[in-house]
Amino acid sequence: MTSILFVCHGNICRSPMAEFIMKDLAAKSGLGSSLYIESAAVSTEEIGNDVYTPAKDKLREKGIPFTRRAARQMTKSDYGRFDFIVVMDTANLRNLMRITGGDPENKVRRLLDFTERKGRDIADPWYSDNFELAYNDILEGCRGLLRMFTQ
Repeated sequence: MTSILFVCHGNICRSPMAEFIMKDLAAKSGLGSSLYIESAAVSTEEIGNDVYTPAKDKLREKGIPFTRRAARQMTKSDYGRFDFIVVMDTANLRNLMRITGGDPENKVRRLLDFTERKGRDIADPWYSDNFELAYNDILEGCRGLLRMFTQ
């Protein structure tokens, strides 16, 4: 089984959206049982909080199933537990490296690195309030990541 951890700042918007979008894509492609998917934060600000309401609203609008969950911070031991660690932006990457002490196994990528738009960040909808843009970027990135397992 391949394990994927999606990471964003607070684990209430982008990374849980990616978690649920990827779970949905994997299930629809027949890979649901071969991928283990979670999400986490690089900060402690939202620990214990559920997915942010506008993020849930966007998932609901797009027909993506989700469950109640509690935000958690990524730990150094998560690095050893996951095959892929996927961040949403450059700041997440920098903070993740502080938590893990580096990426010696080359597991860490930005989500859009799995698309034609490598090197681009997914804007945080907490600040922009643009959940449609975040959803579309996350969907594109998850589709690109899923292609790694279907080719």
